[in-house]
Amino acid sequence: MLDVTVIEDAEAAAVSLDPIRARLLAELAAGPASAAMLAGKVGLPRQKVNYHLKTLERHGLVELAGERRKGNVTERLMRATAASYVISPLALAAVQPDPDRFRDQLSARWLLALGARLVRDVGSLITGAAKARKRLATYALDGQVTFASAADRAAFIEELSVGVSGLIRKYDAPDAAGGRSHRIVVALHPTVKPETPAAELPISTEE
Repeated sequence: MLDVTVIEDAEAAAVSLDPIRARLLAELAAGPASAAMLAGKVGLPRQKVNYHLKTLERHGLVELAGERRKGNVTERLMRATAASYVISPLALAAVQPDPDRFRDQLSARWLLALGARLVRDVGSLITGAAKARKRLATYALDGQVTFASAADRAAFIEELSVGVSGLIRKYDAPDAAGGRSHRIVVALHPTVKPETPAAELPISTEE
């Protein structure tokens, strides 16, 4: 089972968003189970659960983990193909965000468009690498910083921009034989706190 996989197909995305099927995926991510075993957990007849499982299997969201005999019946034990799923913007290809449509480093919506492109591109790379049976070379840095003031935040952004731009100029070799282009995305946003009242959220000048 994969830790996370990306759903790129629109029909598979629609199937995964059905509340009952999403519940079944969660149950099967915890371990293999048959339709009969799942029926009691989700409060549906076995036949109905089996129908949903076949739909999930058809779209590659669950797979056969094994079979077992129970009396005169052979039960199919199914498992989720991943512990969690991310829906790629490719599933909504006609309306997927395009960060090249406008560029505004201080826009939360542009940051969201960049994030969507990141999910789309890395998802496609993972799919391609899996088909080629090759490892995908990536790197990610995740951290958290508390700024004492808005001025410190602005200074941090300035230093970060200068530092990253310097590294790009130092290592960028567009004419190198056999070189491969890489995408760099650096993001900064307030930490999400679900309990924070709306009145305390940072104020943005974005329309």
